[in-house]
Amino acid sequence: MSSIKNKTILITGGASGIGKLMGKLCLQEEAARLIIWDIDRKKTEETVAEFKSIGEVHTYHVDVSNVDEIIMAANDIKQKWGGVDILFNNAGVISGNKNFHQFTHRDIDFTMRINTNALMHVTLEFLPGMIEKKSGHIVNIASAAGLIPNPKLSVYCASKHAVIGWGESMRVELEQISKDLHVTTVTPSYISTGMFEGVRSPMVPIVRPQKAAKAIINGVKKNKIFVRMPWIVYAVPFIKGILPVRWMDFLTGKIFGFHRSMDSFKGRN
Repeated sequence: MSSIKNKTILITGGASGIGKLMGKLCLQEEAARLIIWDIDRKKTEETVAEFKSIGEVHTYHVDVSNVDEIIMAANDIKQKWGGVDILFNNAGVISGNKNFHQFTHRDIDFTMRINTNALMHVTLEFLPGMIEKKSGHIVNIASAAGLIPNPKLSVYCASKHAVIGWGESMRVELEQISKDLHVTTVTPSYISTGMFEGVRSPMVPIVRPQKAAKAIINGVKKNKIFVRMPWIVYAVPFIKGILPVRWMDFLTGKIFGFHRSMDSFKGRN
């Protein structure tokens, strides 16, 4: 079991959505301090005002697509508090509602920098300290889109596939070093935040942010390797492993309706 009490917590993209909700839960679990990285100054200030009565909160204005900004903020944290105990790689973006041939090179680079590369760069700054202490927890917010194909989400799917593969490889490495070094990969389906505004999911429930945040925190406390939601996502690897590809396409596209889920997608303004 991983305890959050008295731990230093860092959440990227922690000023909104499930990042903010997870931060509040960590403070309620008596974390020593919550550190929020976010690119939105206004939301960051609002979050600090809301959380200051709950516990110790520190914020940094960081664009996680910029490696120099990551290194600068990480160095400041290491100098002040010696690093972090639990890192939530939560910041992410979505480029969707168009087929791959309609994407631009900028779309591809922007999505991969934030959804994939940033997680590696942020982790690389704090993982050596965790290894030195032989204790720490990395939490990667991936997606069920990293498990199954989804039209009009090809680049997003690619970024999440990469996070799952990297996180699992890193987990095995760390388990060889210490039993107290953990990696949890989170693979939710659609969550009803502004990020997925307008998506349709006729057969699979859209997850409420509060429920998602609680499930992730409980999963971290239990050192779960995967946190998946809703329940059907737990069956995806098994079903995908036994069904022929065309049958899987029929199941996810025709039965569950994923192949049309992005048709009315709006996203955040």
